[in-house]
This record gives sequence, C-alpha cells and structure tokens, in this order.
Amino acid sequence: MYIRKTQIQKKRAGGHYYTYRMVESLRIGKKVKQRTLLNLGAEFSFPKEQWPILTKRIQEILHGQQSFLKIDREIEKWAQNYAARILAGQQEETCDKDLDYREIDVDSVEMNRTRSIGCEHVILEALRFLELDTKLSELGFTASWAALAIGTIVGRACHPASERETHRWLQDQSGLGELLGRNFEDVNLYKMYQVSDLLLKNKSAIEEHLYRKEQDVFSLGETITLYDLTNTYFEGRCLANSLAKHGHSKEKRSDCPLVTLALVLDSSGFPKRSHVFEGNVSEAATLAEMINELQSTGISTIQKPTVVMDAGIATQDNIDWLKEHHYPYLVVSRKKHREFDEAESTIVKQDEECTVKAQKIIDKETQETLLYCHSSQREKKERAIGHRFAIRFEEALQHLHDGLSIKRRVKKYDKVIEKIGRLKQKFSKAAKLYTITVTKDEKSGNAGKITWQRKPAPDTTDTYPGVYCLRTNQADWNESTLWKTYTMLTDLEAVFRSLKSELGLRPVHHQIADRVSGHLFITVLAYHLVHTIRYRLGHAGIHDSWTTLRNILLPHNRVTISMQCRNGDTVHVRKSVQPDPEQHKIYSVLGVKNHPGNVMKTTIATKQKM
Repeated sequence: MYIRKTQIQKKRAGGHYYTYRMVESLRIGKKVKQRTLLNLGAEFSFPKEQWPILTKRIQEILHGQQSFLKIDREIEKWAQNYAARILAGQQEETCDKDLDYREIDVDSVEMNRTRSIGCEHVILEALRFLELDTKLSELGFTASWAALAIGTIVGRACHPASERETHRWLQDQSGLGELLGRNFEDVNLYKMYQVSDLLLKNKSAIEEHLYRKEQDVFSLGETITLYDLTNTYFEGRCLANSLAKHGHSKEKRSDCPLVTLALVLDSSGFPKRSHVFEGNVSEAATLAEMINELQSTGISTIQKPTVVMDAGIATQDNIDWLKEHHYPYLVVSRKKHREFDEAESTIVKQDEECTVKAQKIIDKETQETLLYCHSSQREKKERAIGHRFAIRFEEALQHLHDGLSIKRRVKKYDKVIEKIGRLKQKFSKAAKLYTITVTKDEKSGNAGKITWQRKPAPDTTDTYPGVYCLRTNQADWNESTLWKTYTMLTDLEAVFRSLKSELGLRPVHHQIADRVSGHLFITVLAYHLVHTIRYRLGHAGIHDSWTTLRNILLPHNRVTISMQCRNGDTVHVRKSVQPDPEQHKIYSVLGVKNHPGNVMKTTIATKQKM
C-alpha cells in the first residue's frame, strides 16, 4: 500500500493540479497491477515523509494489528479515518438472519471508532417525520448540501455549540454521517457557514412548511398565538454587525452587544414564526411587524387567533393596533390599579402548593373584560420579598438617624437629604411605601431628626399583594378559560429557557449580521425537532426535559468490532450497541428502530484472491 501523486491537466482553464490516491499492488499471474483503495482528493496535505508511516498504520488497522511504534496523534486520527473509509467501500450489508460462523482468536477482538448515534437517531427521525428533508430537496438543496444542512440542525440539538464546534463534532464524535450515507470528514469548515446562509435564505418557506406539517400531524388548532422576545449576547465587539446593539440583557450581560429574537408560537408550543431584531429594540415596537409577517406568509388563518402577550409588549398602541385589525387579545395589564373582592371571585386553580382565585369585571370605559387574579403563592413570595427589603430600608434609615448624634457621622441637612435620596434609589420598591420627614436645626444647619411612616398606595399591588390583572376583549370566556390561556405564557418562557440553555442560542460569536440570524434560525429549527419529540413522548407520559432525554440517548454508540480468524483473515463488523432499557423505551414510543444504522461486515484476507 502506498500513496500515488498524479498530475491532472485543467481542460478549460489550462495549467494543472495534483490529486492523491491510496493504491495497493496485486500480483495477477506474472503481472503486477495497482488497485485504487481510496481517492484522497486534491486537498490531501500530509507531508511526503509521513506517507510511509500513515500507510503502514492503515494496513495494521485493516488487519487488526496494534502498532509497536509510537504514532503521532494526528497520524493515528487520519489512519483510523482512512481505514474506516476503505472498509466502508468494501463492506457488505448483512441482516440478523445471515449466519456466518468462523473460528476466531478471542484475544484479538478489538472495538474501535466509537461514534454516538442515539441522540442523532431520534432527531433525524423527527426531521423525517416533519418531512424537512423532502422540503429541502424541493427548495433546490442538492443531496450534499441537504445532508450538511441536516447535520447542522441535528448537531445543534445533540451537541449545542457554534458552527465551528458542530463541524468538529460531526467529524470526530458523531455517527450521523453513517445514518445519512455521507462522509462529513471531508467537509471543510467554510461550508458550515455557507449552509447556514442557505437555510436563512429559505427561512420563510421552511418555517411555513414546518408549522403546517406540525398542525397536520398533531391536529393542532390555531386559536391562540403567543408572542414574546428574548435577547442573547455576543462575544466580541461586533463593530461590523448592524444588529449588535447595547441594551437591557436578560442574562445580566449588558456589558456585551445584544441581539433580540422574537417568537410567535401556538398554544402547543410550536413556533409559527421567528425574527431577529436589533439588540436594543423596544419590545412594544415589534408586534405589528411580526403579525403582518404571519399574514404575508399565509400562516395566519381567516379566523384570527387570540394574541397573548405579557405587559412588556402590551402597550396601549399595540392594544389599539390589535383592535383596529380585529384581533382578539389577552394581555397582562400595565395599569397600576388593583382591586379584588374575594366574595365575588371564582377558584380557577387549587392544589397543595397554591390557590388561584379570579374576579371578572367589565371596564365600562373601554368595554374590556378585566380579570383580577389572586395567587396565594404569589402573595407569599411578594410579602417575603417586600418584608426583606422593607427591613433593610428601615435599618438604613435608623443607622442614618442614629448617626445624627454620633461624632464624624453625616449630620448636615443637605447631606442627609442626599443620603436618603440614594437609599430611595437603592431600595426603590420599598421606599415608595414610606413617607420620610427630616427636621432641620436652623442654628446649626444640621438635621435634627429623621422619622418615617409606612403608607402603601391604595388599590395597588402594595395593598393587594399577590393580585395581578389581565385585560381582554374576549367577552364570552369565563374566568377559568381566561386564566388558563394566560398561563400559556409560561410555556413561552420555557421555550426561551430551552433555546438558551439546551440548544446553544447563547453566546453568539459571529461578526456578520446574516450569520447571526443564521445561527439563531438553526437553533429555532432544532427546537422544532426537539419539541416534536417531547410532544410525542408527553402523550406517553414521558415529560423529561430535553437535557435529560439527551443524556439518556448519548451513551448509545456505534462501534467497529475487529477480530482475527484462524485462517489469517481479519473480520471487521460495524454495528450499533444494544440499547439500554431507557433508550429502548424512548425508541419504542417514537416508533423508531432500536438499532440505528445497518450492520456492515468486511473481511480483509491475508492474501488477495484474484
């Protein structure tokens, strides 16, 4: 076995280039002929002095032998890679019914080239379940670009990271290429960014296809639309990125540039539409644009769904826009006024941890339905937080007051007023509940006394702890329906948590705006697949998080077993290991194979038979 360098003439452009092949010599009768084992391509970059070491190590692997020499780590990696590709080219697919008895040396059995397969298997089957592979083909993706797009999306779900890390994972850790019949080890890193661009270019068509398919297979109604935004931060200054802006970070990383992701979901948690905005965008300013995008793509139906959103987006301008365009809505009220009459309320939730009561009132001025809700759990939390900050605020005031009679402490009236102002800023929520008076000694110009009295503002959350208000134009819905619909917003919060913590949404490393949008879109596509899996498992009583499911599936691997036979042949069998009970249960519920990938067998004879 040796490596041959061949000069190839360029027919159109002129000139030439070199290509490399791995060949072996065979004696046929009195003649010696060469046979190509593997085409190494034009980008083969190993130094020529290392070729004999590389080919020798490949031969050892093919014949199930250990090397007695210390092999460089990079050479070993590529020797294993090239040996696996040679074996793949000579493999014969077998089935469980095929019987192949041989005498082997048990001590020669080796297992190598371990690749993860379980997580990839269920994500890939979810992708096929939603017919995303077919859609990519319809959109003009060639077989190789479609495989790379699938690898990028599956990688984001199974190994959340940057495109660079996904590239390494596909090449060194994952068995996804075997499920797709593609060799990711020949893919250069730049193609990972190119396929991101291709996916982003077809974003509208892909999102519409996925949502329509999810509606169809799960028989989803379109009665509810949930809308919210989140942001994520960049690593780096991002000077060339028009989307990167400083703003309020939900991860407490306001020191970094941010980008904002808006999501429209249905009541079952499936995304209808996503959009990337600048990092400092106002939450309230995005609603009309997102709803109009839904209409332009045809996702919205004739019967307009109820729009549900939190107080950050529920500005009066947005409410007026929804009314003008005849959208039903249910929002968290931004009004400070609170009221609650327990005698007029209805219990909408009751368990050992919490009781929620709701009182329905018609606003005579706007003709809206107001739902004042009281949560015992929320009241307990608000009282505890309020009490803690009130104690700290009063202790700070007492310390300031005591210092008026202590040497070298703040005494001047103006300085005391300034100090109280700073305390009000520090304890803003507690300070608004107090009336503070400072008496002044006109002779000395010092503060004589500091007094304070707690006086919560009437008809606010301060006098009605645990009470919040919802507003809607759905006049026919009862208290229970309104409250349960509002609680769907917690599902949207769970989606954002999943995107960030489970699916690699943050941080963003790209410096180009489209690449940023592409990175976030890949994460949204991965969420479609993950949510499809969890939705199906949930109907079977399995409610684990994606992190838990992924950890269960990751140990399911695919390996090559190599063994030497009595007659001198070496047999290599490539197959998936036996799934454990938890993995088997997930596969069974999802209706996918327990042994992903085919069983492949290759025999390397001691002497080639011609």
